[in-house]
Amino acid sequence: MKYPPRYELPELPTVEGVHSFKAPMYWSVYEYCWEQEQAGVSNENMDITPEEWDKIIDWVATDLKPHGYDMVCTDGWIPMLAKDGSPYMTHYGSTAIKDLVAKAKAKGLKVGIYDNPMWLHCPNDTKIPGTDYTTGSLRYDGFEEVRNPNDNDLWFWWGVATHPGAREWIDGFFKHYRDLGVDYIRMDFLSWYEDGMDRGMGIVGHGYGRENYARYLAYIAESAKKYGIFTSLVMPHLYNDAEVEARYGNMVRIVADTGAGGWGHTSANDKGISYTTWPNCNNQFDGFTYWSHIAGREKVILDGDFLRLNKFGNDYEKQTAVSLQLMAGGPVTVSDQYSTIGDNLKFYANDELLALNADRFVGKPLDDTLNSEGSNIWFGQMSNGDYVVGLFNRSDSSTDFNVGLGRFGIEGKMKARDLWSHTDEGEIDAIVASVPAHGCKIVKLTK
Repeated sequence: MKYPPRYELPELPTVEGVHSFKAPMYWSVYEYCWEQEQAGVSNENMDITPEEWDKIIDWVATDLKPHGYDMVCTDGWIPMLAKDGSPYMTHYGSTAIKDLVAKAKAKGLKVGIYDNPMWLHCPNDTKIPGTDYTTGSLRYDGFEEVRNPNDNDLWFWWGVATHPGAREWIDGFFKHYRDLGVDYIRMDFLSWYEDGMDRGMGIVGHGYGRENYARYLAYIAESAKKYGIFTSLVMPHLYNDAEVEARYGNMVRIVADTGAGGWGHTSANDKGISYTTWPNCNNQFDGFTYWSHIAGREKVILDGDFLRLNKFGNDYEKQTAVSLQLMAGGPVTVSDQYSTIGDNLKFYANDELLALNADRFVGKPLDDTLNSEGSNIWFGQMSNGDYVVGLFNRSDSSTDFNVGLGRFGIEGKMKARDLWSHTDEGEIDAIVASVPAHGCKIVKLTK
């Protein structure tokens, strides 16, 4: 892998226990918002009413929660509003966050919020909690060194982490959400903040620099840990082998946005190709493979973004999409809606496979070279010593596998169980299977 020249980072806080979480399993509004945008609905007119939230929460609690999906989460598009003099967001469209949390908790669900502590939603004269500084003082003032001084930031008002009051502002952000009962924050557009560059759009902002970016993530980790909130880092460049993100993030995105979803997002988009800036890979399979070396128990969680199973071509692809997230130790994030999921719940509700998430299982490919033969074979161990092996067929025709258990460091025979067919396959010393196009075979091996 080739990365930009190494930067010297400032002395930053040490935050213990950042990687003590399992990957979350939850439902996101992403598909709803994305489809609204495709239909031409403007952001200012997009909304999910309190009545619609009631339907969503009832459905998630009834159909998904019994299988471990314990949270609903907001996303972009819908207006993020700070009302009643609050320095931080209080409303997601027409719904007060405190009311959304109350609705969810009444059904035993948590709430995640899409927001970023460096986005300023309030007037410039709003006081930073615990200080005499105002939020306006956090904005770029033309004096600090930035990458693109002659280009304005696109879409967002960013705070600058090296300005006085920034650390207190970030601490107040997480305290605000903890007081509201929020458990998860999803922070987007990090690459735009770091260097103001987007591989598809070019220059998108000032770009506040490596030191500023590193300090910003350190303060986030410090306060998120203090208030017990899980952090998800989205759209990072992951420079220098993700040294900052892997140190300070609970979870980090490693692939382009889901968009229209389907097999393209899971495997086909720019297959076998990687880039040095966000997004490093344009499909989930390559993203998980490319970054597999930084993941593991007590390490950062890799996020493959949302699943929209209603956009896949067949059942084999749906099994692969869910299996890949779990084999890589990533989250399973449902974005299908109660009105679009059809008969796809059964793919999200494979409890034998979902046991990997509960166990904090993290597998690796035999070879992390993109599009190699070994990248299609994943394996790892559960906490009780059982092995789980995944054989993935990304090709457009059936593929035969004959994989000796010795390739996983296993001596002798093991009992095999197929986690999709839920059948025992006896004692084996090799996994022999014909896997259909775009399909997979997931096998648990026990003594």
